[in-house]
Amino acid sequence: MSPFTGSAARTSRWRHLRVERADGIATVTLARPDRLNALTFGAYADLRDLLAELSRERAVRALVLAGEGRGFCSGGDVDEIIGATLSMDTSELMDFNRMTGQVVRALRECPFPVIAAVHGVAAGAGAVLALAADFRVADPTARFIFLFTRVGLSGGDMGAAYLLPRIVGLGHATRLLMLGEPVRAPEAERIGLISRLTDEGRADEAAQALARHLADGPALAHAQTKALLTAELDMPLSAAVELDASTQALLMRGEDYAEFHAAFTEKRPPKWRGR
Repeated sequence: MSPFTGSAARTSRWRHLRVERADGIATVTLARPDRLNALTFGAYADLRDLLAELSRERAVRALVLAGEGRGFCSGGDVDEIIGATLSMDTSELMDFNRMTGQVVRALRECPFPVIAAVHGVAAGAGAVLALAADFRVADPTARFIFLFTRVGLSGGDMGAAYLLPRIVGLGHATRLLMLGEPVRAPEAERIGLISRLTDEGRADEAAQALARHLADGPALAHAQTKALLTAELDMPLSAAVELDASTQALLMRGEDYAEFHAAFTEKRPPKWRGR
C-alpha cells in the first residue's frame, strides 16, 4: 500500500474498534463482548479503513487482532447484518460483499505481519479474519466454524475458498467449508490452521510476545517475505524465482543487510532499522 496520503487527517477515534499503539505494535480489539464481538457494517468499514491508515503510516511493524470477552468473533451480527441484507437490492449487496473482501485483502496486503489471538469462538467472518492473518495464536478453548453454508450461502465467502485450501489443503478445506462443522483447537493445530497453541487464557499474551519479536526484527525483510508469500501463491516457479531474485537484490542494497554484516563482524546483536 502506498505511504502517500491526501488531505485527510489520521483518524483519532474508531467507533467500532479499540485501537492501541505501542512501540511499533498495533493492537486492534473487537470490542462487543456482549455480542461475542459480532461484526457490524461499521466494524467492517473501520477495519478496512484502519488497515489502510496503518499501512500508510509505516510506523507499525506488527499487528495483533484480538477479541474482548468470551470469544474472538462470532461473525456477522444476525440482526444488524443478516437481517438488514434481506431488504437490500443486488447493487447494495455487491457493495457490502466487496467491502468484506476488502478487509481480507487489506489483512493480506498490509506491509506488516498480522497475528490473530484466538480464544473461544471464531465463527463465520470471524474465522475468515483469523484465516487472513499471518499467524493464528490460539488457546485450547478456540474453535473455528465456517458457518456460511449453514445460513444458505456459499462457503467461499470473503476469500475463504482461496485461503483455506492453501493453509490446510483441499480435502480439509472442502469439509470445513461445505459442512460448516466446528474445528476445535487440537484438530486445528493438527491440520495447520493454528500456528501456535498456548495454555488456556494465554493466547493474547503469546500473540503480544510474538508481535514484540517481529517488531524488533528486520521489518523490511518481514514485509517483503509477506508480499512474496501472497504474490507467489498463483505464480509458476519460473516467475517466482525471478521475483525472489529481484527482491533479494533490492534488499541486499538495504541498510539492514549491511547492518547484519557489521553486527556479525563486531559480535553484537543487529540494530534493525527496517530499511
